[in-house]
Amino acid sequence: MTETNTRFEDTIPEHYDRHLGPVIFEPYAVDLVRRVTVRAGGPVLETACGTGILTQQLRAHLPPSSRLVATDLNEPMIDHARTKLGRAPSIDWQQADAAALSFPSASFAAVVCQFGLMFVPDKPAAFREARRVLIDGGLLAFNVWDSWAHNPFGRIAHETIAEFFPADPPNFYHVPFGFHDPEVVSALLATHGFGHVEIERVTLEALSPSAESFAVGLVRGNPVSIAIQERGGSSTAIVQAVAAALARAGGDHPFRSTMQALVVTARAAAP
Repeated sequence: MTETNTRFEDTIPEHYDRHLGPVIFEPYAVDLVRRVTVRAGGPVLETACGTGILTQQLRAHLPPSSRLVATDLNEPMIDHARTKLGRAPSIDWQQADAAALSFPSASFAAVVCQFGLMFVPDKPAAFREARRVLIDGGLLAFNVWDSWAHNPFGRIAHETIAEFFPADPPNFYHVPFGFHDPEVVSALLATHGFGHVEIERVTLEALSPSAESFAVGLVRGNPVSIAIQERGGSSTAIVQAVAAALARAGGDHPFRSTMQALVVTARAAAP
């Protein structure tokens, strides 16, 4: 994985939040948060919080007494989330690498991550760190995208963008849709101290006001925009091409399609 594929900066957070958030992230945030159960007051850590879409759902779902720490590798994403949700003391925003957390061991009752583990190069380290900061019996809850076969919007975006760069196509879309083997996920959890593993494939509707709006998010709302710029491409032309391809697959006003993710819960086993 190249460094470019993890750089959510400049105008990416704004486009991500506006054009992708309501379409593909909020529906899964609603699904994931209902699986998060902690005792009153139990502190919760969110990794890869992005623009705070799941964070907002968690804060509304958790008891007011529960401490919520929201972290992300990219400061621009945290800045956008903090501005959007306000500087309320009920959310502690921190920059953090999910594979090298700075928190003490056994300091959280739950660790939650929405569509972030795909971007961590050292996945064993991320699972090891999640177990380290959890109390015995603590909850790990996360989701990851299933393959392109079950998420046509990802395949369409990748293939359409690649047509503009036949000699050197951006590889960003391989990353979010490249970590979906339940056996691999189960093995990582078992190896790093988790039990009571439940993995469920959840299919939901992706609904955008227009194919063009969704295309803006798919082109400008993630690091593929950096790869396009580095190659001298026109994001305007590419947005138009992706919008046309999406409209052929799921309509124009609105755009409708299906999407699928693996939703996982596990408990930190006692040593």
